[in-house]
Amino acid sequence: QVQLVESGGGLVQAGGSLRLTCVASGRTFSYYRMGWFRQAPGKEREFVAYITWSGGTTNYADSVKGRFTISRDNAKNGVNLQMNSLKPEDTAVYYCAAPRVAGGKYEFWGQGTQVTVSS
Repeated sequence: QVQLVESGGGLVQAGGSLRLTCVASGRTFSYYRMGWFRQAPGKEREFVAYITWSGGTTNYADSVKGRFTISRDNAKNGVNLQMNSLKPEDTAVYYCAAPRVAGGKYEFWGQGTQVTVSS
């Protein structure tokens, strides 16, 4: 059974930092891209960032460029999201995701971790 488990969320003041971690079990994702998404209350889930299996390519939503950094930890079969200069509008539940097949859509999702940024 495939599981993605996020951790590292919490409450932080605006301008602060948090580091989210996602660890996968049940299969290896070392050769697949992995991504982070978020969903704020009353809003649809939105893309935050993704990284290719080699780590050679990353992509970010415009709203987080220059503040967030995605990285891989293939030894732990996971992915991290370093979030700096946090803003109240970053408040959301953050999810990591992975595809079932290389190049496919994201089909595996974690349970999410809450990030709350106070002003």
